[in-house]
Amino acid sequence: MYENMVTARHYEERLVEEYLEGKQPSFDISAGPIPGELHLAAGHEASGAGVCQHLHPEDAVTAPHRPHHVAIAKGVDLKRMTAEIFGRETGLCRGKGGHMHLFDDAVNFACSGIIAQGCPPAVGAAMAAKKRNEDSVAVAFLGEGAIDQGAFLESLNMAAVHELPVVFVIEDNDWAISMPKERVTDVRNGADRAGGFDMPGTRVDYDDATAVYEAAEEAIERARQGGGPTLMEVQVHRRMGHFMGDAEGYRPDEDKERAERLDSIERLRNDLRVSGVGADRVAELRERAEERVEEAIEWAKDQPEPDPETALEDVFTNPPERETPGAPLAAGGGDDE
Repeated sequence: MYENMVTARHYEERLVEEYLEGKQPSFDISAGPIPGELHLAAGHEASGAGVCQHLHPEDAVTAPHRPHHVAIAKGVDLKRMTAEIFGRETGLCRGKGGHMHLFDDAVNFACSGIIAQGCPPAVGAAMAAKKRNEDSVAVAFLGEGAIDQGAFLESLNMAAVHELPVVFVIEDNDWAISMPKERVTDVRNGADRAGGFDMPGTRVDYDDATAVYEAAEEAIERARQGGGPTLMEVQVHRRMGHFMGDAEGYRPDEDKERAERLDSIERLRNDLRVSGVGADRVAELRERAEERVEEAIEWAKDQPEPDPETALEDVFTNPPERETPGAPLAAGGGDDE
């Protein structure tokens, strides 16, 4: 978990440097090697690492628009993810999805920029696993600002009614874009939403990876054993703005300073030392994580950009040709239809 968390933090810090290239002094969102928006998850690492440590490649995970720490913990190909963020042909989605629309079918990971969008697909994956009599689970990550969305509430209801093997993980970083939590929702503890759907709800009040690991272990094991869904909320702290270029004028300085002090990576490092893990071993894990990030970024920057002529490819996928009781029917239908 420590190595995953250090990888994620260094990754976000390096992406800041790469993203700002060419965008200053006058901020131009389309300039530089990483065009478009970029939402970074520095300070969220404990939730991704603590939950995903229990998952298998066949378990499905959906993440929101701040996805990199979850993707790294789930085992998404770091080089191809980085190439996607840089908009390169060898990216996970051929450079067309960007950082908010990553998809890696090798480890069943996807994310989306639409708030709470990942909840219905996670429920669908969980229903598929149940119908196939598999012990796979699905996990949907979302922010605390998403817990009033219809997609989230409808997903909780369907998961509860069908007793599906899915875990919903709310990452509470206290800010829904620029709005403090208390102005967005009527509950301090998002896990209390579980009570309306007759499912277990639990909250980890501080961003401790070990505490998240223990809470997730219970929820995921319950799901694998046929016990149905769980709603978790994890307290995290957003160390950067909502997006790159966010001046954060709405955010008090003391809140930023608090986020800097409450560092889950330092907490876990101290726990490792208390448990007898030597400083040399901790330094080795950190060095390996940083080298992996640097290698991925350098590889991605060397990859080709997509050919403009491919812009209309991959827009959607036709279903495969299928047989009907009558004559063969090609995908897309014919004039008679």
